[in-house]
Amino acid sequence: MTTRAVTQRSRVRVAVWVLHLALPLLALWLLLAQPDLDVRWQHQPSHFWLVAGVAAINVVLAVRVLAAARLRADARVLLVGYAFVIAAGFLGLHALATPGVLLGSPNGGFEIATPVGLALASLLFAAASIDYQPKTARAIVDRDKAMRWAIIGLLLLWAIVSLAELPPLANPLSERAVGGMRWVAVASVTLYALAAFGFFSSHRRRPSVMLIALITAAALLAEAMVTIMWARNWQLSWWMWHVLMAAAFGFVAYSAYSQYEKEGGSAGIFDGIVSQATAQEIRDQYGGALETLTDALQKSLRAGLTEGEIALVVQGLSSRFTLTEAQTEILGRAARSLAAERDQARRLGALALIGTEIGVDRGEEAMLQEMMEILGPRFSPDVVRIGLVTDDVVVYPSELASGPWPDKAEHHAIRLDAGNEEIGVIEFGRASGEFRERDFAIFETLAAEIGIAIENARLYAQLDGLFRKYMSPDVADTLRADPSRAELGGSMVELTALFADMRGFTTFSESTDPASVTNTLNRYFGQVVPVILEHGGTVVQFMGDAVLAVFDAPTPRPDHAFRAVRSALEMQEAIARETADRETVPQFRVGINTGLALIGNIGSEQMRSFNVVGDAINVASRLETWAEPGQVVISDSTYSAISDRVSVIPLGAVELKGKSEPIVAYRLEGITSTTPR
Repeated sequence: MTTRAVTQRSRVRVAVWVLHLALPLLALWLLLAQPDLDVRWQHQPSHFWLVAGVAAINVVLAVRVLAAARLRADARVLLVGYAFVIAAGFLGLHALATPGVLLGSPNGGFEIATPVGLALASLLFAAASIDYQPKTARAIVDRDKAMRWAIIGLLLLWAIVSLAELPPLANPLSERAVGGMRWVAVASVTLYALAAFGFFSSHRRRPSVMLIALITAAALLAEAMVTIMWARNWQLSWWMWHVLMAAAFGFVAYSAYSQYEKEGGSAGIFDGIVSQATAQEIRDQYGGALETLTDALQKSLRAGLTEGEIALVVQGLSSRFTLTEAQTEILGRAARSLAAERDQARRLGALALIGTEIGVDRGEEAMLQEMMEILGPRFSPDVVRIGLVTDDVVVYPSELASGPWPDKAEHHAIRLDAGNEEIGVIEFGRASGEFRERDFAIFETLAAEIGIAIENARLYAQLDGLFRKYMSPDVADTLRADPSRAELGGSMVELTALFADMRGFTTFSESTDPASVTNTLNRYFGQVVPVILEHGGTVVQFMGDAVLAVFDAPTPRPDHAFRAVRSALEMQEAIARETADRETVPQFRVGINTGLALIGNIGSEQMRSFNVVGDAINVASRLETWAEPGQVVISDSTYSAISDRVSVIPLGAVELKGKSEPIVAYRLEGITSTTPR
């Protein structure tokens, strides 16, 4: 049946239920509107015995509900039970005050006992519909005895006053008192409506037949309250509220009986109406029973227990957790099924872990080994191994096997493909027993998942290699670890900037063909870039024949100034070696400065680049112009950070283009110590 059909059937059932609840009020309206139809039947003895009998039956129901409440220590069920006690008790008091049986004349006790009982019951019903926090619920349960004696005392006191015909119950109600009772009826109907809504909210979270029964009972009791206030004594309309109260309790009793038939016992009849916290405790209890039994059954598979021995385990758990016969049978079937399915669940879990925990950035070999670490314990006692095609031969690396391959085993092999290429095979071995259809389904899924993972790993390696060729490795690693760092914007950091430019490159390029110029640049930068990266620098950009690098960003380097000067000297040495056999070739000049700069991503939403901006960068580029080919000039801020580790020649205060004040500069001669003094 489709979901739509199920929804339509559910709506029809709700509509029929609402119609049945509306019929009594429609009948009351009709009887009040047509007095001729509101026939009279006044037979006091019949009324006494009928109502007293209904009240007695309702008391039995209330006692059963209270017993369930105390068994589960549940506040909601306790309040429902006392609501039934109050309503049934005052219904019985109404019967005792029937004129012409125990009392000789009409009296107030006969008229108001039932509405008072319904009003008090509405308070308890409304309170029971609330899903209390555990602390509040315990406080209510702790007051069980106090509530019990309070209700018993109230019923006894009422019975004494009523049967002794003492004020205020001796005489029939005045018109003013009747009007006041109607306001009480309005309040009670409101409370029953709130209770029904609360029970319905619980039913939506946790559907239950007994919750539906309570919703129905609340509606019927509210209708009974309305009928009492507007019906005519001993007329058909007056008898209606007796029927409505009997129906309310009868519906709950019938639902309880249905649960009894379904469960095969009375232990869990009212579990459907317990609070959320108690329901969770019950689930945990049954879950514990099922888990214990499942563990026992799994051990039995290895120990070879007989079916009779397994049945003893089931019965022992049944006694321990107070389960009915039907629940015990269901528990046994569930445990047997769960014991058979648990291995399957573990294998499905392995597939999920591979899909969520294994990253394609680890490399193909490491990725396969991590997969095997996941598969081994979850597919045990089956053995899994992966063979890879090497020189047209399938090779089974020992690290890609979950255990020794069994000599005599049921086995199943599936080809591994990455794209359209056959890359290997995955095999499954079982020492005893046969594979089932569901095993094959998991094997096929796993093979497909591994093939896709390998293909993705290879694609990632290609893209990562291409990606890294267009930016510094530190920048690439930073973006891969935290993609949010690719957003536009940046932050101010202290760093050391290195700016290197070729002196005489313009003249060189004018007399050299473009291909040779490009080759020269690539050869020079091929010497420079590895040195910068080796010392932890980040190449920010190439600008024709110049290169800008920074130290301490994006990866922090506490000794960034020393890294920069050491890198500069080794760059010059590398270029000197590269050009040793050439007469006229450009040489690098290097400027270094330490200071604050804005580092981050600059550009637009469509295109951006990693860059550094600030006066610290400008100073480095201007200092480069004060260096001769093959020399390195550093600023005073850089020298201050490493003065105990380098030798320099002071250049004094130099004028830099764009700077209003001179800058103290030094020509770097060499490194005197690799560690701070």
